[in-house]
Amino acid sequence: MTFAAFGTIWLLHALAAISPGPAVVMSARTGVIEGMRTGAMLAVGIGIGGAIWALLALCGLSFVFQTAPALLVLLKICGGAYLIWMAWNLWRTADAPLDIGVQDAPPRSTASALRLGVITQLANPKPAVLISAILLGTVPAGTSLWAYLAILLIIFANETLWNILVARIFSLERSRQGYISLKSIIDRCFGATLALLGVKIAAT
Repeated sequence: MTFAAFGTIWLLHALAAISPGPAVVMSARTGVIEGMRTGAMLAVGIGIGGAIWALLALCGLSFVFQTAPALLVLLKICGGAYLIWMAWNLWRTADAPLDIGVQDAPPRSTASALRLGVITQLANPKPAVLISAILLGTVPAGTSLWAYLAILLIIFANETLWNILVARIFSLERSRQGYISLKSIIDRCFGATLALLGVKIAAT
């Protein structure tokens, strides 16, 4: 593979990674509530999830979806249901007050934040479809192992760095104070966004 091909993969996937979706929503909410540290670990989990989708794409995921479309439908329904469940929990607890005294202490462990990031990314089949389309058009037959590893690293880096940036922006004190004063409204907006994304994923 040429450097131009790697650059194309990086650019196309970067544009896909920054588009609004469940991963961005969760990064924003985690940053504003649980701080930069937890948000960064969540972002790493999202990056791992993206790398998993890329690995599956390189192993022929698009072929599987074409030959067994029912599998893609099932994946979309399960992923959409998970996001709707997350949205319901956000909506249900929107009126619960935030304990300002402990807001800087991340309530999640590193493993929990990583797990949430991976599950959030894998619950959304959209990255799988996008990554498969990108790699199908840019990765030639007979590509070497080191090139495959480089592609996985590009996908991981794009997803992780973008979501760390989102978490960082929302972890700033001004963002936190705005969240605290409007917690009920913001949580319901986050919940509604996740629910709409879940319905869209399951229905398309």
